[in-house]
Amino acid sequence: MSSSPQTHITVDEEIPLNTVAGSGEVEDKNNTCTEVITIMGQGAASCCNDRYHRKLAICSIICGISCIGIKALINSVKAEREPNQAAAEKFSQRSKKFGIISITVWISLLVLTPMLMVLISYLLTLID
Repeated sequence: MSSSPQTHITVDEEIPLNTVAGSGEVEDKNNTCTEVITIMGQGAASCCNDRYHRKLAICSIICGISCIGIKALINSVKAEREPNQAAAEKFSQRSKKFGIISITVWISLLVLTPMLMVLISYLLTLID
């Protein structure tokens, strides 16, 4: 246990929450406010604002061929830490490319493996 004193903070003032333009509430024609659902403060198109394609790289590790996804994540980190803008853009594009390739190859394997098994089974029955 630590011997440091505990800090207690009390707040006596209540602050009302007002609707601010662009705060996530949409006003209908009937003057009723409906709340727009956002996840962790980000809108639905937040993945498009990812300059270095970090989210795509992480998804490609989880939902794709992880070896290629790790390469995408490495390029994403290099793009973020690169001071030269042209080189950072190059690393970012590589990260996007490897992320898409990783997910595409995994989905292709998931689809083609059963199809090849059916084809081989069909060919073996034709031989008999």
